[in-house]
Amino acid sequence: MTTPHPGQGPRRPRTWFIPEADTGIALAVSTAAAGRGDNVVALARDIAPLQHLVDPHHDRVRVIAADVRDPSQLQNAVAAAVAAFGRIDIVANTTFHDVAGAVEEVDAQQATTVIELNVLGFLNVLRAVLPVLRAQRSGHILQSSPSYEEIGSPGAGLLSASVFAVDGLTDSLAGELRPLGIQVSLIDTPPTAARVPSELAAGRIAAYDPVLRGEHDASPQWDPSVLTNTDIGVAAILAVADTEDSPLQLVTPQPNTLPGGDKVRTMVPCPALLATPRNDN
Repeated sequence: MTTPHPGQGPRRPRTWFIPEADTGIALAVSTAAAGRGDNVVALARDIAPLQHLVDPHHDRVRVIAADVRDPSQLQNAVAAAVAAFGRIDIVANTTFHDVAGAVEEVDAQQATTVIELNVLGFLNVLRAVLPVLRAQRSGHILQSSPSYEEIGSPGAGLLSASVFAVDGLTDSLAGELRPLGIQVSLIDTPPTAARVPSELAAGRIAAYDPVLRGEHDASPQWDPSVLTNTDIGVAAILAVADTEDSPLQLVTPQPNTLPGGDKVRTMVPCPALLATPRNDN
């Protein structure tokens, strides 16, 4: 069943394209979008966690094995989405990978993997979907941004670096795509809502223990059980997806505007926008 906009009839089902959809907020968004009657194309390297979406929603859900580091897999997924549903309306990029530990403790391979997944993967997704959105002259790219945009968090240097990079790309992208009829929204989500369970840094340097680990090993803070608040992030993403032609306001004013006064960047402060209570289990 679809939910009508206020003062309008029932809206048509829209098609969501969701990379890295097997965990965290991406999995929750996939479930919520399918549950409200939209079409969902959910991508993941491991599709097992997504299989529960297929049976109840049948032809409205496609689950595709794809790695965001592989452009050919993404292009095939886009082709499958268009073949199944005729178009792509919403691209929701909501997953960030992390390595927990001091910057010095992260080895080169861990850093490379995080940047490939978080930053280069985002670029690969864009290159795969934008030809379709440009041909449609419509679409909405929703980029979640864990709340590290103003200052990096000790112990999460690779995540902070990824968020800064993706935020900058999204800022530029919004100005490039708005004249083509494509909306771009950067949604400020609670940090734990967008992250997948963190891998611990390869090294352990005792000098950082007072800052990162205190008197006891703080590694339990990276356990999946603390990745809560997905309800706030999902509500924000659905709210933005339902906003027609009018980007939501920034948390802080942006000096750069497009002709006509439209802001380049869109950010949604979740607690201010939504009355959804925190659910810290």
